[in-house]
Amino acid sequence: MNSPRFSIFLLIFIFIFSYFGSLVYGVDAYSLNSDSILSAPSLSHFLGTDRLGRDILARLIEGGKISLFIGVGSAFIASFIGLLFGSMAGYFRGKIDKSFVVIVDIFLTFPTFFLLLALVSYVNASTWVLIVIISITGWMTTARLVRSESFKITTQPYIKILNIAHVSKIKILFKYYAPILAPIYFVSFTFGVGGAILAESGLSFLGLGIVAPQMSWGTILSSGKDVIEVAWWVSFFPGLMIFLVTFSLINISNYLQQLTNKKQIQG
Repeated sequence: MNSPRFSIFLLIFIFIFSYFGSLVYGVDAYSLNSDSILSAPSLSHFLGTDRLGRDILARLIEGGKISLFIGVGSAFIASFIGLLFGSMAGYFRGKIDKSFVVIVDIFLTFPTFFLLLALVSYVNASTWVLIVIISITGWMTTARLVRSESFKITTQPYIKILNIAHVSKIKILFKYYAPILAPIYFVSFTFGVGGAILAESGLSFLGLGIVAPQMSWGTILSSGKDVIEVAWWVSFFPGLMIFLVTFSLINISNYLQQLTNKKQIQG
């Protein structure tokens, strides 16, 4: 089983780079410089500049704050909604489970990205709006996995004994279901962060994401699509950051999944 240490260190570095990089690299991400338009990477601008003369490294640091915030915020909310709905459906069954299945089927009828496009087109995109919209469109997979596992837990003899003893349902869910369902939540969360960052980047690339003067890796990537033939660095470096975060999270998710499967086999 491969250890995800490198991926964890890389993610920690990217978070430190995004949230504390401006303390070390003091260049203003919004500063325009007509003398350095589309400058290639050099000692004066380590990652080059864009078509307005803005420093790419400074913009990556600033944009990372929003991209990571949207990724973590969306994944946390979506995974929590999935955990809540899935465990309730698996525990209570009956009408609650039937309603759950109908709601999930309705959401899954529409491809996720097109549902995102439809929702974003009716509101002005902002950091919090994107977090809410990405969360709304990303909880179904987690919920179905949790529901399936909750069904198995519900059939256990000790759960039946607790129900007969009229133990509080909330206590049963938090004390007996939550620890078993936690690995599914963490796997879904790590996958969800990468998926949310990619979703925000896709929307920003289409001009439906973060609105200027705010920036994200997606908007920086989008700003370089028209000059990619003469200034590859404008799109390459934000694309690289998105790739590194997504790749690291997938490695960590795979490792967590292997640990979960190993415990289930041993159990």
